[in-house]
Order: sequence, then structure tokens, then C-alpha cells
Amino acid sequence: MKPADDGPGPALRTERFTALREDGLADQRLEGWFDAMKFGFHEGRADPADVVQYAESYAADARILTAVYDDAERPGVWDPAIPVATYATMVNTVNTGGTLLPAHLVTTVTVRPTHRRRGLLRRLITEDLHRAAEDGLALAALVASEATIYGRFGFGAAAFARRVHVDVRERFALRPQAAAAAGTVEVTDPEALAVLAPEIFARFHARTPGSVGRQFSYAQMVSGRWQQHKPEPDRTLRAALCYGDGGSADGYVCYRFAGWDSSPRTVKVVDLVAATPEAYLGLWRYLGSIDLVERIDWPLAPVEDPLPWALQDPRGYEVRHEEDALWLRVLDPAAALQARSYAADGSVTLEIIDPLGLAAGRWRLTAGGGSAAVEPLAPGAAVDLVLGADVLGSLYLGGTSARTLAAAGRLAGEPEAVQRLDRLMARPVRPYCITHF
Repeated sequence: MKPADDGPGPALRTERFTALREDGLADQRLEGWFDAMKFGFHEGRADPADVVQYAESYAADARILTAVYDDAERPGVWDPAIPVATYATMVNTVNTGGTLLPAHLVTTVTVRPTHRRRGLLRRLITEDLHRAAEDGLALAALVASEATIYGRFGFGAAAFARRVHVDVRERFALRPQAAAAAGTVEVTDPEALAVLAPEIFARFHARTPGSVGRQFSYAQMVSGRWQQHKPEPDRTLRAALCYGDGGSADGYVCYRFAGWDSSPRTVKVVDLVAATPEAYLGLWRYLGSIDLVERIDWPLAPVEDPLPWALQDPRGYEVRHEEDALWLRVLDPAAALQARSYAADGSVTLEIIDPLGLAAGRWRLTAGGGSAAVEPLAPGAAVDLVLGADVLGSLYLGGTSARTLAAAGRLAGEPEAVQRLDRLMARPVRPYCITHF
């Protein structure tokens, strides 16, 4: 997502639409919307023929597009059919650790530099989140390209990933136990992933807290049908499948060589999805066996990655940096908190401060037997802890502890209550998201 500033300013014309019209043709506003979006993300203008394919993709995702237009006439101004701000949403599931919960996904937000500080972002996101809440969605989510703006709208960083470099020269080898457990890998034509990748990802998604369901374009890109920024065949893509003992396809990796001028010679992982631990080890054994390559670059490794513990020389595994992979925003505290699982029994009362008023209020969370009940409290009722909606988003999947957030001044309450909340919200594994949207 592209953040933008907000502030007071004149009203501008806003339109919401879907990518395809009722007659199945691309909406005439879509080409201008793409021009504005690509301008915001510093990409080249889209070919009109490409927009037709994108329209079908967006329709498959059931995306709702929003465009803000400035119709003021000025000599030489860019085409007024190209919006000054873009915004898009779709619904997909988030694995909460208790269920696959439908969530409101916010994406492709841009505001033209000439129209910053006019209140565009605040108006777009406020109206949109209220609309999502009215539609009965308990969570909203986004992937932020910058981390300094969305907290004010109640979003909190909830899941993290690491970029890693793995040395695959002579030092690369799995420990005997890991090698014995690894699945069998075969090279495949990427085209096979058009069908197999969604099936494998669905199994990964179902077992991975923090995972977000994938949009239509993922199958196109991992199969080589589309390049990352253009719906044309990607002939540089290579792929491999990992099979379990029963012969089922349990994981895949697609990747490309960075070129002979890369130093060290590097393979870049485009996507790696494993539905079983054995498939994960098998895919890495394959990557470590590619000839004429010295390093594997993967930008979405889990924070709790078993790979370095499976290597005979874990110093060949280098963490380059860690970043937030998913931001969450609770729209309905009762529905959201009841949709996840709990590792401990107990009760805690919370006051949620919400600048948009969606999740604001005082609540009692009571967990038992792995599930929880959430009930509203009277406005003046005493509570154990006070926190913002953004902090609740960070706590929701268990990716950040209440103790850490309290130490950062983000959560107020007695230490005993903080510890109690941590016991309730703790998860056996860190949340993990490999879907960008």
C-alpha cells in the first residue's frame, strides 16, 4: 500500500466501481485508475490490452475500486479521467488460529502528490472501514509499504517475516535427521502450478495462523503465465514440486536465476509454499543442490524458521532484515476475539480506544477450553487494561506480547493484568503471512 497525508481540503468527486461491467467488458474508468495507481507506485503506464486481463483478474477477486477525480480545468493538466487518488478492497480469509475468518483487505491506495493534505486518505479509509463493519466483517487487513501512518486508523503490525540469504556452496547440507525426513522433489513445468499451487496453498493456509487467502493473480504469476508487473509470460521462471510418501504434491517452489553478473551467483525465490514440514525441508534440499549457484535469496522466511536448525552449518543462514508482513485492524472486537483460539483459561477486562469509533468500548474477555466469550461492559465499568485499536491488532494473532507493548508505553495496566492477557493471547507458533495484496 502507498500511504498519503491527510488534512482539510475541498471535496472532490469520488466514484466506486467494479472492474467489469454487467456486459462483461472492462469498465471505461479502469484504464485511468491503473494509470493513477502505477503513477503512485512509480511504475510504467499500463498497456490498454493488459488492463483487459487485469479486469478479469480483479473481477475474480470481487474487488471494489474507488477513484477520486479533480474536475477543475487548468491548462495542460494531466487527463482529468485519471484519478488523483485510488483505493481498492476485496474480501479473503485470515487464519486466526481458530478459524478462517473473512476479512476486509485494503490495497492499492495512492494519492497524487499535488493532492496531499486535503483529507483524501482519511475520508476514503474512514468511510470504507465503517462500510466494512456494517457489512459484518470483523477484521480489516493491509500490507503497508510504510509504517508511519496506518496506526492512526487503528491498524497494528500483526505478523512478521524475514529476508534471508542462504549460502549453498560446499558448506550447505542438511543434518542426517532432516535429510531423512525431507520429501522427494522433482522439477516441474511452472504451468503445472496453475492448478497445483492453489491446492497446496489452501493446505498451508488452513494450518498456518496469520496466513491470508490469495488473490487470482498468484496462480498466474507462479505458473509463469504472468510477470510480476505485466500479464505476459515469464520465461525466466523455474519450478519444483515436493511429494510426500503417498505421492501427493505437498509443496512447491518457483524461482529465477539473478544472472551471471550477480555476485555471489544468486537464485531468487519467488514463492515457496510447503503444506508439511517434510516438504519444507525437501524444497530447501533441492534449492541447495542447484548447480552453479552460491546463494539463495528469500524475502519471506518465517521468523521461527526451522531451516537453520536443520543445517549442519547454521552460520550459512543469514538474516538480512525483518519486517512487518501483515497489519490488522479489529472492526468488531467480540466477533474477532471469539474467532481465534486460546491456549489458557482466564478472564481480563479491556478498554479499547478507537479514533474511528468502530471497536471503542469496554469489554470482558473470558477464555476456557480453547475458545472465548466476549461481552460488552458498561461505559463506566472498571477495567484491567487500556489499549488502542492498533495495539489490539498487533496482539490479535499473538505475534507481539502484551508485555512488550506495555514496556513501549502502548498498553496501560498493572503488571499482573498484562501477564494475564499474555497468557490468554499467547500462541504456540508465531503468525506467518506469505501473501502480498
